[in-house]
Amino acid sequence: MSTEKTLILVKPDGVRRGLVGEVISRIEAKGYAIDAVRMLQADAALLEKHYAEHVGKPFYEPLVEFMMSGPIVAIIASGNRVIEGFRSLAGATDPTVAAPGTIRGDLARDQGTKVMQNLVHGSDSPESAAREIKIFFPQ
Repeated sequence: MSTEKTLILVKPDGVRRGLVGEVISRIEAKGYAIDAVRMLQADAALLEKHYAEHVGKPFYEPLVEFMMSGPIVAIIASGNRVIEGFRSLAGATDPTVAAPGTIRGDLARDQGTKVMQNLVHGSDSPESAAREIKIFFPQ
């Protein structure tokens, strides 16, 4: 059994609403390990690295503005197929159509803002996870 790692972010809307514990609880209830947790205020330079593939797209500026609007919590979780498992646990990107039982389906809703505020981010591949973990946990 191979153990993989993923980066999970609780975005500013999740932190503001006091949902960090709920997100961590769901990760642990699924059977994944929490390897590291860090609360930080992201700046433009860090977010430019994280969202490098989106620079220049119409939603980039509103996304960075949202992600800088308050603290975020970065989490490294590990376990067998944790990347796929967390993305399933998070639910569809659009919380309006996210299935009940998922983080977004149960806890998020469309706020009518310029960019979707959907509580969490999870790496989408082992390559992305490795890159993103180095950005948020440089040590």
